[in-house]
Amino acid sequence: MVPQWIIEQKRDGKALGEADIRAFIDGYTKGDIPDYQMAALAMAIYFQGMSAHEVSVLTDAMMRSGDLVDTSTIPLPKADKHSTGGIGDKVSLILAPLVACCGVAVPMLSGRGLGITGGTLDKLESIPGYRTDLEIDAFLGVLNQCGCSIIGQTTSLAPADKKLYALRDVTGTVPSIPLIAASIMSKKLAEGMDALVLDVKWGSGAFMKTPELATELAKTMVSIGKDAGKGMAAVVTDMNQPLGRTAGNALEVRETIETLRGEGPADLVQITIELSAHMLTLTGVEPDLDAARSRLADVLASGQAFEKFKEMVKLQGGDTAVIDDPTRLPAASHQVPCPTPAEGVVAGADAEAIGRACIALGAGRRRVEDNVDHAVGITDIVKIGEHVSEGQPMAIIHADSYEAIEEAKPFVEQAFWVSSYSVVPPDLIGKVII
Repeated sequence: MVPQWIIEQKRDGKALGEADIRAFIDGYTKGDIPDYQMAALAMAIYFQGMSAHEVSVLTDAMMRSGDLVDTSTIPLPKADKHSTGGIGDKVSLILAPLVACCGVAVPMLSGRGLGITGGTLDKLESIPGYRTDLEIDAFLGVLNQCGCSIIGQTTSLAPADKKLYALRDVTGTVPSIPLIAASIMSKKLAEGMDALVLDVKWGSGAFMKTPELATELAKTMVSIGKDAGKGMAAVVTDMNQPLGRTAGNALEVRETIETLRGEGPADLVQITIELSAHMLTLTGVEPDLDAARSRLADVLASGQAFEKFKEMVKLQGGDTAVIDDPTRLPAASHQVPCPTPAEGVVAGADAEAIGRACIALGAGRRRVEDNVDHAVGITDIVKIGEHVSEGQPMAIIHADSYEAIEEAKPFVEQAFWVSSYSVVPPDLIGKVII
């Protein structure tokens, strides 16, 4: 295998053979193929694309570049959910204990914030003591005890993806559907689950800006999963406005707790139950989506999922006192409302602007090595279709410095616009790909 010949082949728009793809990824993982040749291949893929078979082989090669999680000791069916990222997306924190209450184990490897999108691990780490760095044996131990566990990707899982992702980030090849799909699915398939549900977001607060691109990515990932013998479903969802009414780490944990107590915002509850329902049907725990939705709504209202979340937090070293009393979570020094300029109906929203405000406040990272401020963020976010009075807060900024407030406030002020006419809220859930 001569690396430059493979690069030339893809550069010229030709399909790569399975042996060549596997040899290239193996050589790159071991360091035999240098970054500049991997970058050249990534750019060729960016421009020329890949067939469904090529993407499946690439994913499998990346998955097998490291260890695979052996979940055979867990007697329950196993399913996971992955979101492509959005603003205010705390679904995983609610979904994992909710689905676990219904007899499905949820082994979840999650990530940190990327760009303007928040990260599940950053949110969980706002709970004092919560460990996202469990070794695989400890991870399996938590799963066997309570049925759900959320940790970060270990260094031994899909190391080829970790190397390639860092390279794509600095070579302009991040927005490539074959490379995005292989990156996501190589990590997920290494978890050892039976089924996977994907929440593929589109809009201003998502990486995919149009429903067409989101649908293409969803179809690609579903095809990869099916080729690997997994039960698959992808739900295309709207991320033009934040999900729920909070954005920011501890603030989203607080909203998670409210939702697990049966007091969550309607959009957050809707999408959580929809994704969870697909997990129950794919694993055969429920016969159809209607039965699954009904069961999940009952479990959520009963408080069982709240207790399950608290059990998971305790098993992973977290302080459960903050779950019982969320006022003990990290809190910002300043709360500043952003008033509505005129009475009317919220006609539109820009989730990206709220994401940028969170970055300005310190809830996200400007650079990979930055720490996040778990206390800061945005709350009381208005929703499209709601009536607002002049002077009513469109949102409230939670900040630890006046400088951060001055930087974040213009983003929040431009994130919503008001009309004198009635507005129909957009559908949150779009196509389902199975």
